[in-house]
Amino acid sequence: MNEKIKDKLKLLPDAPGVYKMYNALNEIIYVGKAVSLKNRVRQYFNSAKNQLPKVRAMVAHIEDFEYVLTANEAEALTLECNLIKEFKPRYNILLKDDKHFPYIRVDLKQDFPRFEVVRRIKDDGARYLGPYLSAIALRDALGVVREHFPVRHCKKDIRKAIVKRERPCLMYHIGRCCAPCTGSVKREEYHRLLDCICSFLEGDTGQVLADLTEQMQTASDNLDFKRAAKLRDRIYSIKAIGEKQQVIAPSYAERDVFALARDETSVLVFALFMRGGKVIGTEHYEMAAEGEPDGDVLESFIKQYYSDIGFIPKEILVRTEIPEAEQIAQWLSCKRGSKVRLVVPLRGDKRQLTEMAYRNGMDYLSKASELKRREWERTGGALAQIGSIVGSENYLGRIECYDNSHIHGTDTVGCMVVFSEGKPDPKNYRRFRIKTQTEGDDLAAMEEMLTRRFEKAREGDDKFSELPDLLVVDGGRGQLNIALSVLEKFGIPDIPAIGLAERNEHIILPNSPEPLVLSRSDPALHLLQRLRDEAHRFAIMYHRSIRAKSALFSRLDGIEGIGGSRKRALFDAFLTIDKIKAASVEELAAVKGMTRPAAKAVYDHFRMIDS
Repeated sequence: MNEKIKDKLKLLPDAPGVYKMYNALNEIIYVGKAVSLKNRVRQYFNSAKNQLPKVRAMVAHIEDFEYVLTANEAEALTLECNLIKEFKPRYNILLKDDKHFPYIRVDLKQDFPRFEVVRRIKDDGARYLGPYLSAIALRDALGVVREHFPVRHCKKDIRKAIVKRERPCLMYHIGRCCAPCTGSVKREEYHRLLDCICSFLEGDTGQVLADLTEQMQTASDNLDFKRAAKLRDRIYSIKAIGEKQQVIAPSYAERDVFALARDETSVLVFALFMRGGKVIGTEHYEMAAEGEPDGDVLESFIKQYYSDIGFIPKEILVRTEIPEAEQIAQWLSCKRGSKVRLVVPLRGDKRQLTEMAYRNGMDYLSKASELKRREWERTGGALAQIGSIVGSENYLGRIECYDNSHIHGTDTVGCMVVFSEGKPDPKNYRRFRIKTQTEGDDLAAMEEMLTRRFEKAREGDDKFSELPDLLVVDGGRGQLNIALSVLEKFGIPDIPAIGLAERNEHIILPNSPEPLVLSRSDPALHLLQRLRDEAHRFAIMYHRSIRAKSALFSRLDGIEGIGGSRKRALFDAFLTIDKIKAASVEELAAVKGMTRPAAKAVYDHFRMIDS
């Protein structure tokens, strides 16, 4: 603890607020809140005996701290959540995936609003429905609305449409829009329809059915049997939709259920979301919280999750006691505008719900662990085996594979594909246009490609600066010998190199006269095959693009004044030969680098061909 911190500790106020810890680089490494800043901040520096290892590590990096006074603890909690979201301090427990769920927005200030999809809630007086756990769930909800409620979905300016007396569109004729654009729908009637839809989307189908039944009876009493029949059909549809959802807890309409699950390597919170007594969705949230107590992790999750979410239910069930449950419940109640209960149920249906969330969380971790094990076999285990085969003591974190492609020796290209940690790393792929080799000479093409690659590395080109831990060539003994000679020439013979013969999947090793044959089920062979196939695919794609461009360029051959630069400029401007052919002299002359005589030559060339 430096002298600056000692002096500042003496001046801390006995008041609520938020504190920020800084490291030597002036980065915020932790944000916390306190009822008493004086007592809470001093705790970090007074004694390390009872602190968690993570806290001791954090304190060792603290070079300074600052604080912000707040009116009360609830205000401090809000500020703490906002600062954690903004700065993502290293030592705070963080959500690994800070998702912004989609919402349905309807602006009730408009006469005839439509439903919109948004990712963030604004304080604009509109009504927001959600959040939806995925874009798919949201699309399904809007699909149901479109099918069963005649509300508008277009972006048309309704007032202008009414003035122009526009005819209704197809949606009206198939019963999926009430056509407010015709002026035949009253604002009050349309907003009743919106209220009905909003209640339906919030899970209150009982109230929706009651309202629709009343409207149907009124229409029938008024002898408006056509409208009564439409309302009857809508009632049947909503009942059918409701029957597809299993009622689990009819006694409480709105409820979120959270349980923390952990294994040796991972921590997650599993959530059940209930609306109208029905489980409408589940989600899991991975947490960066190794070694933290369960209650602290769950508390941090709840603060981050609800800090900017639009809908807060009346009741939140958690499986584990959290340290500041009362304060968090008060904070949530302020955000909701009515009382929110934060409960740890010990028995009954509610306990069954938290146990259900816990079982699902543990099941997810179990499956994720098995998938990680299989992935390790496919990558980590395979890399270790390949390292043993080539006699390398280094971890094969970066493997480069080289291949070339041509047709009868023309338009020869080469490519470098990179696998990092056993997986494709496309941002490090590189392409080579082979320039010097004899037509059809694959070995010369390989030599040129590898020479250019390592020359660029020696020159300090950032795109080629990282050297491979293993070099793989697509081919046999000849290609491998070329690779070894290039590595020797550049003074890096320690980089292991192998060849992979495509026809029989044999591995060609430098110091072995016989190829190595692995079992076709061997993970090491599978990894090398994926690497070789990716290089082959990438080379063929590049070769096809070169041939396509060459074919297009050839259509401009023989035109006086049109060389390579002007051909490229024309294709950059018009993209296709047909558009160049259809362009006027003025349009051609406007292309950068073109002159009017050159434009006239291109124009006349295609007219002469057509005639």
